[in-house]
Amino acid sequence: MSHSKSYDWRPGPRAWWDPRGRGLGYWAFVLHRLTGLGLVAYLLLHLWMLRLLARGPDAWDAFIRTAKSPLFLVLDGVLLLGLVYHGINGLRLTWLGYGRVEERPARGVVLVLGLTALLWLAGMGALLLVVR
Repeated sequence: MSHSKSYDWRPGPRAWWDPRGRGLGYWAFVLHRLTGLGLVAYLLLHLWMLRLLARGPDAWDAFIRTAKSPLFLVLDGVLLLGLVYHGINGLRLTWLGYGRVEERPARGVVLVLGLTALLWLAGMGALLLVVR
């Protein structure tokens, strides 16, 4: 019986950071984790910014003027992209969690990315119409 030299994979904290031998589904899940962390950070920032409501209308109006700046619109676009991707990929992961096996995992990831792009473009169009 011949044994081929296999990849020496050791489970543990370092294994998550090792990109060798990972497929497209792995990278989709890494992006899912990162967008989840980003959404939690945004939620905390959002709650922190709501304190301006207690300072009165002048403080809130000044913030709204800042929030309509081009930099904030770019950040809103990044937020929307992360939110849409996290939601759609979450549906794909839920599907997998119920035992639905993808014959071609890359196809599911490409579908998620395509739907994300379409919904993000629609959302950005709506955002730019409202801000104008």
